Amino acid sequence: MTTDASTRLSRAERRAVRRAAPRHGRRAPILGSGGPVRSAVATICVALAAAVVAVSAGAGATAVASAVAAPALVPTVPTPTEDPRIVADEPVPATIPRTCSVAAVAADPRLATLQAQVRNADTGEILFDRDGSVPNRTASTLKVVTSAAALAVFGEDHRFETRVVAGAEPGTIVLVGGGDVTLSRLPSGQSSVYRDTAHLDDLAAKTLEGWAAAGHTEPVSRIVLDASLFGDDAWRSDWNPNAPLEGYHTRVTALQVDGDREDPTRTGSVRGTDPIGRTGAAFARYFEGATVETGTAAPAAEELASVSSPTVGSLVGDTLLHSDNMVAEMLARLVSIELGSGATFAALQDAIPTALAGYGIPTDALVIADGSGLSTANAVPPAFLTRLLGLVEDGIGELEAVEAGLPVAGRSGTLEEDGRFTGDSAAAAGHIRAKTGYIRSAYALSGIIDAADGSTLVFTIFAIGTVGQTLPSSTMEGIDALATAFYRCGDTLSNR
Repeated sequence: MTTDASTRLSRAERRAVRRAAPRHGRRAPILGSGGPVRSAVATICVALAAAVVAVSAGAGATAVASAVAAPALVPTVPTPTEDPRIVADEPVPATIPRTCSVAAVAADPRLATLQAQVRNADTGEILFDRDGSVPNRTASTLKVVTSAAALAVFGEDHRFETRVVAGAEPGTIVLVGGGDVTLSRLPSGQSSVYRDTAHLDDLAAKTLEGWAAAGHTEPVSRIVLDASLFGDDAWRSDWNPNAPLEGYHTRVTALQVDGDREDPTRTGSVRGTDPIGRTGAAFARYFEGATVETGTAAPAAEELASVSSPTVGSLVGDTLLHSDNMVAEMLARLVSIELGSGATFAALQDAIPTALAGYGIPTDALVIADGSGLSTANAVPPAFLTRLLGLVEDGIGELEAVEAGLPVAGRSGTLEEDGRFTGDSAAAAGHIRAKTGYIRSAYALSGIIDAADGSTLVFTIFAIGTVGQTLPSSTMEGIDALATAFYRCGDTLSNR
């Protein structure tokens, strides 16, 4: 049965209905409206401080109670008994007959070894499950996890700075990388593949102004490049060594421009192998005769100038819509550094689950090897992604930035490329928002379905195996066909 679009509630209306429902029938807001996990601690501290002040001043009990109760939006993580849909491992008993089978589509050999899970986003019921609790390689669907972690730690509006400080020697400046891989060497006013980027020419102009304002009369003759924030762990041994030439990845460094693309305006442009060197050469053009070398800034060096990255919300949009590996690695590394876990790939195993803990979904099954999903060592259960996307669909915390960044089937980003959702699968075009994933041993798709019957589903599909190595388009077609079958069935989807 298909519901006419005019009779459907908008997503905002559905969310309002769910949030007004009793706790056992909805997902509890896990994060406060401020977004970052760290803001909760700050809010509690402010409230306690206010209470102490009230007591010291001799205020009455009412004033003290008011001070303690003030932070109404302090986030609380629901326990399993409060909201079983977030942590339940078994399907919730069906409340209506479900007879729409996708068994034939799910048996398509193009899907190799299938793992999948589908939930009703409104009720949390598991409608379809094939090894959904088994962790496996994610390909780029891991970017949903990385994005959620970054939003939890930093919030949607946070930006990262690239700075220039004065060097210890006369005529010396230090360009200090803050991790912003979107910093562009294109002239201000020209757009790269990223939105709202900072530009090197602007940073150079500000540097010269700051140089003169600090009383320097000598010209800048030496530029030191400080990329120490991310350390030296820049490449995983299990990544495709041809990735730079194939145009989708480079080394993970805290100082680089345009994601190290040769052509900053092309998403799939060939990348380099020395992002720090490319940045230094581009910056030196604004300081005639200056030499360039690598090094580190003194801790108390005088700041001359800085520029800011796009917001975390914008960066999340870039990494999801176009599956940008460098932005994903940037966000993962910055989360790890912010939480004190370290600046290595190994540190992500501690940092990412820690960042995700506030969402109330168990993280003990996660294996996090990188931020982009390119490593075959990553392992996430489809069920974890499905639960997380349930919170995304609910607009919990600042996760709406994830939903806004997801490609739309047949319409945008990586779901508009490669003939996705065409032929029979065109029926679902425009109705599925999902993150794609592809490495040589796994294809994946994970997202949200506005189903034909008016229900909303969240789903994850993993196709694990080697089928895609010879006919990658056929595996994608198989995944699209299964997602379309979910769309057609909607809430009547059967687990048989």
